[in-house]
Amino acid sequence: MPEFKNIQTEIDACFLYKVLAENEADPNVAIVFRQMSEIEHGHARSFAEKYNIEIPEPMQPSRRARVLAWIGKVFGYDYVLGVLLDTEKSISTAIAGARQKSGSAASLSDTAHVTILKNILIGSGKISGSNLARFEKRHRSVGGNALRAAVLGGNDGLVSNFSLVMGIAGASSGQDVVLLSGLAGLLAGALSMALGEWISVKSSQELSEHQMQLEMEELEANPEGEEKELALIYLSKGVPAVQAAEMAKNVISDKSRAHEVLVREELGINPDELSGSAMEAAITSFVLFALGAIIPVIPFFFWGGLKAVLASALLSAAGLFGIGSAITLFTGRSIWFSGFRQVVFGLLAAAITFGIGKVIGVSLAG
Repeated sequence: MPEFKNIQTEIDACFLYKVLAENEADPNVAIVFRQMSEIEHGHARSFAEKYNIEIPEPMQPSRRARVLAWIGKVFGYDYVLGVLLDTEKSISTAIAGARQKSGSAASLSDTAHVTILKNILIGSGKISGSNLARFEKRHRSVGGNALRAAVLGGNDGLVSNFSLVMGIAGASSGQDVVLLSGLAGLLAGALSMALGEWISVKSSQELSEHQMQLEMEELEANPEGEEKELALIYLSKGVPAVQAAEMAKNVISDKSRAHEVLVREELGINPDELSGSAMEAAITSFVLFALGAIIPVIPFFFWGGLKAVLASALLSAAGLFGIGSAITLFTGRSIWFSGFRQVVFGLLAAAITFGIGKVIGVSLAG
């Protein structure tokens, strides 16, 4: 029932924010997470009263929430924060879409909890500007995206190499041929992914650095124009005209500070995020793809023919189910639904390439 799902979502968020609070080094940020946990606890209670459903105290998190807490313990709690914020954004978008279809008015409670977090931070006199900037930086670079990239990277390697191995196995019954093709596909795919990731990160860094250099040249050549632009930016954020002009004037008086502010406000670039290593991203991409791609190849190290094909299919199906289950960390869907959906699509792709390989093999033999 959707009512139970709504309540469990709030219970899980309450649990995960509490986990974040317990493992947050900054005491002021920990307070924010505790307040968010209390908010989610209240939401769960409100839903339970609305639907007349009994929920025990303490509220019990789902298996998904416990797995996320374990991931945070092993890989860092920014992964948990990233998934939480992704979930809240999805909920907010869904509510906005539903209101648009029904024509109902928007509500303050519709906004994503990331906004609530920022409001709590801004409203607390104990949070300094530097801490606020650090917190917002974490929100932009937390591990939800990294964790998703890891899952999808493994999925790409598994599905593509599984299909390749099955295609070659259909065309040839030779163990060595299939094994060599599988390893070649693993290496080629992983190298392609790594190179693509390296180019993507490097190009993004170079573009941002070029824009930052142009901004410095504009600041040196026409500080008055940059001051007007900055005042307009403040004005567009709701700052009164006189105050916006005064703020812009104060900023422009210090060239180094002015450049940093213009880069952030005008270009939308956070210089701290340009320090990421393109090589590190490439290596990570290579490893993730390779881990998925090696799964369908493993049986061909030991067997050949139909036995190896069946073993490869079973092992790959298990891997696909695991990846489908991991995806539920972001979607909140049923593990069985997502797992078996992934298995069906993966096996279907492999069956098609196996059939094509069989036809090609027969044609070549004839």
